Amino acid sequence: MSQNRTFFQSLNNTSPSSKRTAGFVWIILLVLIAAAAVYGLVVWKWSYSSGERVGAVQKISKKGWICKTWEGELNMVVLPGGLPEKFLFTVWDEAVAKSVNKTLGKRVSLHYEEKMGLPTSCFGDTRYFVTKVVVVE
Repeated sequence: MSQNRTFFQSLNNTSPSSKRTAGFVWIILLVLIAAAAVYGLVVWKWSYSSGERVGAVQKISKKGWICKTWEGELNMVVLPGGLPEKFLFTVWDEAVAKSVNKTLGKRVSLHYEEKMGLPTSCFGDTRYFVTKVVVVE
């Protein structure tokens, strides 16, 4: 029992150097959290590239275990009779996802932004995020 008392008494009697060390650890932790927040904000708002892809949307579905995002495939045919190329994309906005869903099978132009460096797959399975869909006649 006397050993337990001395241990707990030693916890209350902290030296000034251990208080400085604890303060330093808290400052480092806060700086790391702030740096992660700034990185996340920059990556979220900045886009590496943007552009348009034309083809027929053949699939769009809401996927994810915890973070649900709309994932789709655009079937692009470069030349008639040529092999189609698939463009995989993600949609964050529900209104855009509804618009894409209404155009299934039609020839459309998808405006996208490419985001690089997003930290998890919670943002989407691809790095191409569709922001607008236009039906092409």
